[in-house]
Amino acid sequence: MPLVDKPLPELLKYEGRNPKPKDFEEYWDEGLKEIKKLDPEVELQKAAFQPPNAECFDLYFTSTFGARVHAKYLRPRGAPKGKKHPAILQFHGYSGSSGDWWDKLSWVGQGFCVAALDCRGQGGKSEDAGGVAGNTLRGHIIRGLDDPDPKKLLFRNIYLDTALMARVVLDFPEVDAARVGATGGSQGGGLTLACAALEPRVKRAAPVFPFLCDYLRVWEMDLAKGAYEELATFFRLFDPKHEREKAIFEKLGYIDNQHLAKRIKADVLMAVGLMDTICPPSTQFAAYNKIKGEKSTVIYPDFGHEGLPGLNETIFNFMREL
Repeated sequence: MPLVDKPLPELLKYEGRNPKPKDFEEYWDEGLKEIKKLDPEVELQKAAFQPPNAECFDLYFTSTFGARVHAKYLRPRGAPKGKKHPAILQFHGYSGSSGDWWDKLSWVGQGFCVAALDCRGQGGKSEDAGGVAGNTLRGHIIRGLDDPDPKKLLFRNIYLDTALMARVVLDFPEVDAARVGATGGSQGGGLTLACAALEPRVKRAAPVFPFLCDYLRVWEMDLAKGAYEELATFFRLFDPKHEREKAIFEKLGYIDNQHLAKRIKADVLMAVGLMDTICPPSTQFAAYNKIKGEKSTVIYPDFGHEGLPGLNETIFNFMREL
């Protein structure tokens, strides 16, 4: 078969290229301590969309740097008082949003609560606390790369948003904290990995062709295009002779999910298209191969970064065993 990356036997052994900062573990331990100290000031606002089988809310909470973060939250309507439900945490693709209420109703119909995050500064209602209202899209991977403080990396704060949303949802009285899963595709796949790594109570994670993994490998494959084009833009504008290349990729290592993956305690089901030129399969396997717990893959040999036939049903069957 044609190949855009390594053969599958090599992918299953690949350990990644992007360097890991020496203080990586301390960096994320400090981040978790930071959100633990926060008062999230949780607010549920009843949404205009109210179908017969679900109660729908705009969920707001305060996260790092004082940003008000938004998510859509749905729970089954008319459930007996005191009944606890499993929950699904959903994460969207780069530049997108939490989407429509409608596409979450199948989960609610099966008795799940659903929380779908809007990433800061992207297509939804979450606030990128940078002094302006509205989106601040483009440049999110490299945001903060030239700041002396690595805590200013935007994706550090987005990753912590996923963990804080998980904590908020786990504390809801209608949610069974022992039965919570996470899923998403592309950026949403990367955020699924980050959420499961930073909130160990997440029991099942289903990342789909995860983004935000093994940046140096992307660069070496000449695939700093599309979703990863910001890497090429950064070098062209701010380091045209690559004098700081080693330091830049090391700093990106703080937000590289392959290094967070070993923290994951959840059972993992990862879907990969072997013809993916947006998020190359090797970058995805760099993270997958570091997961120490129960894990499996769904492989689509002829598919790239696109809809994968039958995958929604596979993920549903995986999650209903929560």
